[in-house]
Amino acid sequence: MDGIKNFRIDPDRLWDSLMEMAKIGPGIAGGNNRQTLTDEDAEGRALFETWCKNAGMTMGVDKIGNMFATRPGTDPSALPVYVGSHLDTQPTGGKYDGVLGVLGGLEIIRTLNDLDIKTKHPIVIVNWTNEEGTRFAPAMLASGVFAGKHKLNWAYDRVDSEGKSFGDELKRIGWVGEEEVGSRDMHAMFELHIEQGPILEAEKKDIGVVTHGQGLRWIECKISGKESHTGSTPMSMRKNAGRGLALITELVHEIAMTNQPNAVGAIGHIDVYPNSRNIIPGQVVCTVDMRTHLLNKLNGMVSEFQERAPKICADIEVDFECTIVGQFDPPAFDEDCVNAVRSAAQELGYSHMDIVSGAGHDACWINDIAPTAMIMCPCVDGLSHNEAEEISRIASLKSYEGGVKIFLIWMAEKMNLSASNKLLKLFEEPPKNTVFILVCENEGKLLPTITSRCQRVYINLSLIHI
Repeated sequence: MDGIKNFRIDPDRLWDSLMEMAKIGPGIAGGNNRQTLTDEDAEGRALFETWCKNAGMTMGVDKIGNMFATRPGTDPSALPVYVGSHLDTQPTGGKYDGVLGVLGGLEIIRTLNDLDIKTKHPIVIVNWTNEEGTRFAPAMLASGVFAGKHKLNWAYDRVDSEGKSFGDELKRIGWVGEEEVGSRDMHAMFELHIEQGPILEAEKKDIGVVTHGQGLRWIECKISGKESHTGSTPMSMRKNAGRGLALITELVHEIAMTNQPNAVGAIGHIDVYPNSRNIIPGQVVCTVDMRTHLLNKLNGMVSEFQERAPKICADIEVDFECTIVGQFDPPAFDEDCVNAVRSAAQELGYSHMDIVSGAGHDACWINDIAPTAMIMCPCVDGLSHNEAEEISRIASLKSYEGGVKIFLIWMAEKMNLSASNKLLKLFEEPPKNTVFILVCENEGKLLPTITSRCQRVYINLSLIHI
């Protein structure tokens, strides 16, 4: 692996591509709203296709809209190595979740082109359709069809909150391909993704070597009581479905905590009926999300929940029923692929650690049909599925020639609250040999916690002759 030590991507080019893609489907707070099969999704796909063709790649699209950009290899008989993730986002998503994996793959190709390096195996960059599952459930829909977990027509029939079907919307935006879904063979697949959690940042590691993904069970629950007036119904005569929800919420937390480490559980989706301020809830529909990377533990958590939840509700005279509406077993990623990631990180001098992915990813499905691994990088504060999602770029770069990095922040008072808080965190744990210079015209608009950590230098501009 000695030959890879001198291979480096162009970080500025990758960053510029991320920022250019982020202009499509901008959010309201600095992130992105580029949900699957929207006009914004179509625009993002078109930009990605243009970049791939400019890099000399050919584009293939299958019948569920998965995009495959191919750089040929020197051996016509060698199976392709796939890299990629997804371009769709949450309604209030960040600029990096999924997108980094796709555009990071594109940067690999651009760098190989720059260095005139040929590879034995073809390289394919993939954009999987509907990874997020926000508009059309379930998540990882298209990779699931590709891996044989779902039927294509079943996927076409998924509908969004407005009753629009996946198949109709895919046609509307013009991204129904001719390839049969799942017809492609793979030598291996690698997915780069932000961690979406705080572990790497807390441990001060550059790379997460993902050994396992968490298995998942989504359990839809219906708690049924009796609607009645909040003011005139005696406490002893109430059948409060909202109280059932509270007890079930605590039960989920308790089960997750008793199954540590690496077990999580929460109720994410809740519908309360009739949802009026002066009516005791008569019905609650909610979804329990339980995850761990150990199958026996996951099944045990679900069994305990299914056994205890009806009894808890019966004790307060409300009815309980539930059904599993989404699930996949925990994947153990391919040992050779995982070792390749670990060895490369070590060879290139990146700090790294083994990690379990807490979120579901397309790689979890593909792992069932081809050798697969994931690479994770830190995200600031572990925040994801949020417009404030951020990855640390500039402050982590090494100084080019000297031993000291200097960052000049012009018009610092223009920073929004999110940016100010992120800068404050840097000040609290400053990178080694780094100097920040903040230039502003109105010091009073800076956070007091920032100015308290700065040495002030006042310049009278009227004395400066230009």
